[in-house]
Amino acid sequence: MAFIGDQDRVDLNDQEATGDHESTGAGLGASQEPSDPDEQPLGSPWDDLRAYISLPRLGSLVLSPTGTLLVSVSELNHDQTAYRSSWWSVDPTGSAPARRFTRSAEGESVAAFLPDGSLVFGSRRPAPPAAKAYGPKPETKPDDSDGVLWLLPAGGGEAYPIARRASGWRSIAVARTSPRAVFSAAALIGTESEKQDQDLRKLRKAKKVSAILHEGYPVRFFDHDLGERTRLYAGELTGEVDHGDLDVDLDQLTKLLPDTGRDGVEFEAIADDGSFVIINRRVRKPRGKSAGTLVELDLTDPDAEPVVRAEEDDAQFGGAVISRDGSLIATVRRTEPTATEPPTVKLWLIDRASGEGRVLAGDWDRWPHPVAFSADSSVLYVVADEDGNSPIFAVDLATQTPRRLTADGSYGSVLLSPDGNTLYATRTSYTDPGSVVAISVADGSLTELNAPVSYPELPGTLVDVETEAADGVRIRGYLALPEGASATNKAPLALWIHGGPLGSWNAWSWRWSPWLLVSQGYAVLLPDPALSTGYGQEFIKRGWGRWGAEPFTDLMAITDAVVERDDIDETDTVAMGGSFGGYMANWVAGHTDRFTAIVTHASLWNLGAFRYSTDNGIYWLTELNDEMIAQHSPHLSVDKIVTPMLVIHGDKDYRVPLSEGLALWTELVARHEGDPEELKHKFLYFPDENHWVLKPQHAIVWYETVRNFLESARSGGNFDRPRVL
Repeated sequence: MAFIGDQDRVDLNDQEATGDHESTGAGLGASQEPSDPDEQPLGSPWDDLRAYISLPRLGSLVLSPTGTLLVSVSELNHDQTAYRSSWWSVDPTGSAPARRFTRSAEGESVAAFLPDGSLVFGSRRPAPPAAKAYGPKPETKPDDSDGVLWLLPAGGGEAYPIARRASGWRSIAVARTSPRAVFSAAALIGTESEKQDQDLRKLRKAKKVSAILHEGYPVRFFDHDLGERTRLYAGELTGEVDHGDLDVDLDQLTKLLPDTGRDGVEFEAIADDGSFVIINRRVRKPRGKSAGTLVELDLTDPDAEPVVRAEEDDAQFGGAVISRDGSLIATVRRTEPTATEPPTVKLWLIDRASGEGRVLAGDWDRWPHPVAFSADSSVLYVVADEDGNSPIFAVDLATQTPRRLTADGSYGSVLLSPDGNTLYATRTSYTDPGSVVAISVADGSLTELNAPVSYPELPGTLVDVETEAADGVRIRGYLALPEGASATNKAPLALWIHGGPLGSWNAWSWRWSPWLLVSQGYAVLLPDPALSTGYGQEFIKRGWGRWGAEPFTDLMAITDAVVERDDIDETDTVAMGGSFGGYMANWVAGHTDRFTAIVTHASLWNLGAFRYSTDNGIYWLTELNDEMIAQHSPHLSVDKIVTPMLVIHGDKDYRVPLSEGLALWTELVARHEGDPEELKHKFLYFPDENHWVLKPQHAIVWYETVRNFLESARSGGNFDRPRVL
């Protein structure tokens, strides 16, 4: 439900890495510094935005049944306008350095290991023509290489293509002890076979038709239109195949759930022995609603009937994991919210033998998500937001008691080692852009492994701050302080409000980095007000349907507490936020003049209009009822706005549509009665960006504009317009 919710240095050598790659050194002879700012040597990434976007970024983990651990690394491409990913091998013992595992200028994507240690992965690298591939052949349309799956043999050698699909692949999963695999791919509605799908795509392309006929809801998702459904296939893969041709014939694969109609399906998990798979089927309901239902499909018998494992009228299920012995399924049960009650999120444990499901650790006042069972199926490992972190917990199935395994940080991509003694995971926090770690399941002891990338020292320090709200509830957050901040060198304060609204400032974000302001001398406050996760159900309920009440007063309370510090300048404060944080920035603008400037990104302005134009408006109709809107919509307080505002919005944002940003901008301009040249507000518009602003060059524009706007508003001087605008 969150509003908000990162690739590969170019190397033209299309060989698989067998050791560390040695880069070519720069040549000598240049004696004059370049005059073009883009050609100047890079500075600190926290000061120099060019250096910041050039930092490599760790992604997800993949683990083989034989113990090989891979992590994806995203790096900036040659023209600095996109990221490309590669897979790197990480020593699970922490002894050896990381080495590159795949190598291509075009980058890699989805990946999965076969039981023998061979790696199947997607890549944009050019593939040879093949008779069994659907769609235009690579020699006539190189871009269609996006749909190629490659196999890198366990014994070494070069990768070779095994399957191509012109419209690409969404995911691939392989059983741990069996060569059985499940592929997911996008298919146009109304097509029943691969040939029909590809023929229709070619027809639409030839006729230059982009129209979509909708007969259900939703019609959009975040930044793209919905005119496809996921199609699932099952088949067997081995590392012993003929290199001379593509080896996976899609027409010979088993198409799972062929009669789903317009219900959506998504892959969830495959059993270790490959005997069955769990999928999530989005069953359409009256009034535009849908239900997330868990369905088990038998992969050994194509004629077997699907078995519904979890389904309720008033709850959604998703995020399934399967025990190694195949006897248990764990998932999340999320109840449907009402106008006054937020959803509840609980673990749901299903016994396959009896077919019965039950709540697990029901008394635990957190929102956990399962990641793996222990090797003996007695413990479920989960992650859950907790007091500004997102640790890993071990939930004993017998006692239903959660035990915290890790301390600080936010953990993701959690995988259990083949012997069951270790969990591998990625870890981030606002002091850690990314690490790969190994965690003992016995005592939680942690080893930081040798990752492919390391990061420069941060330009300040991070401290915990907290205060008490008017109703006595504890409110906490993080405060990032610049170097040298003191009673004699007070720092200006930037209040940065998180999105969601059901979320927390607990994990590193390349998109929302406080250190890019800290490097400019700001102290940045990252608070978790009412509606934030990790503090219990009642903390969420405090702000449910009351967006302009407790969430706002919590923000003001913790801001009040922080400006009392000796190292903070209480007379020099700004505020900013994105998505729901942008809503709060708009609300702040209409309800206080304490801030010198406000930045509002992808923000909700008129809740009455938003609920019908967002990509999932049916969901929001419950909470955003007429009474709530009359009390909490920011547009009703526009006449009270006196603070300079920087409005930022992307045209491809379907979660918070551009119309919200345009309406806010129009109202701000319409109320400016002075000289048009003296308008204090600004509107930064991205025609080809979505909710987040993902292109590296636009990230530079975003941060440079924000920095310069805040500085000009604080100093009263002229706005330093970025030279590309």
